[in-house]
Amino acid sequence: MIFVDACFRKPTPYTPIWLMRQAGRYLNEYKEVRRQAGSFLDLCKNVRLATEVTLQPVEILDVDAAILFSDILVVPYEMGMGLEFLAGEGPKFSRTIQSSADIGSLEVGAYKNLSYVYDTLSTIRTRLPKDKALIGFSGAPWTLATYMIEGQGSKSYARSKRMLYANPALLHLLLERLTNEIKGYLSTQIEAGANAVQIFDSWASALEKDAYLEFGWKYIKDIAHFLKAKYPHIPILCFPKGISGFLDSIDGEFDVFGVDWSTPLSLAKAILGDKYVLQGNLEPARLYDRESMIRGVEEIVATMGKDNGHIFNLGHGMTPDLPRENAIELVKIVREKTRKP
Repeated sequence: MIFVDACFRKPTPYTPIWLMRQAGRYLNEYKEVRRQAGSFLDLCKNVRLATEVTLQPVEILDVDAAILFSDILVVPYEMGMGLEFLAGEGPKFSRTIQSSADIGSLEVGAYKNLSYVYDTLSTIRTRLPKDKALIGFSGAPWTLATYMIEGQGSKSYARSKRMLYANPALLHLLLERLTNEIKGYLSTQIEAGANAVQIFDSWASALEKDAYLEFGWKYIKDIAHFLKAKYPHIPILCFPKGISGFLDSIDGEFDVFGVDWSTPLSLAKAILGDKYVLQGNLEPARLYDRESMIRGVEEIVATMGKDNGHIFNLGHGMTPDLPRENAIELVKIVREKTRKP
């Protein structure tokens, strides 16, 4: 698989490409399946339909990897946090985590309840072409914790930060519980057929450097160390969004570092390029305009070259109104401009 080879810096005929949120509302095919499912959570739990939407971008865009269609919040959901996805508002939990008693009420070993995720992975792997990789994923402990503490998405993370500074032991307790669940969750995804796993820390940029290293990155490193000891042949990808100022402190036993669009790829290459394969980082909004998209690709290729050590991706996820024809063309352009003689 070209994607897996690239994760390990092995020679590839071109730079592989996949797109975060590549299964989504910019595809009419996805919208139809989403309508059939009823609710977003029902779609995540329906093996047949989740398999279908995972495969759609592979069939339509011809990307080099499929990523499991699911949501990072299914882990806290199965830990006992009632969850709804409200139109126009996003995910919302029916309760929040504010005390040690709240943490004590969370189910231990909840990752075992996620059979619908593992069944979806197994089904996808049987239908996915053998040369296409299948990526599993999880949210990082810090990002999941913010949702559980705030009860929903947040712009200020006030409750989470109050806990971090006023009661750090309580936050560490929650992060440790989440870390253990994620270890089991990603291990079982690998056993179910995932060829690689990515850890998303979407809210990494909410914290100052020292706080992030202690309450965010520390736990990602622990998960990566655990997985690498068990599955050295499985690539581990990490995507902490918005931490360009912390790159000099990034270390750990993982293979691929995802670079968000706000981080200059040249900076990431200078600091991390010798240690990790870099993934990214085209600004998703460039897909609104074909010429802007092509210039962005050319700039990234000029920075990374055609040598091993790069996986092409966006610097964040596809948004619902991006033109599908530009996404299709993006894959072709990347292949053309990175193909080796």
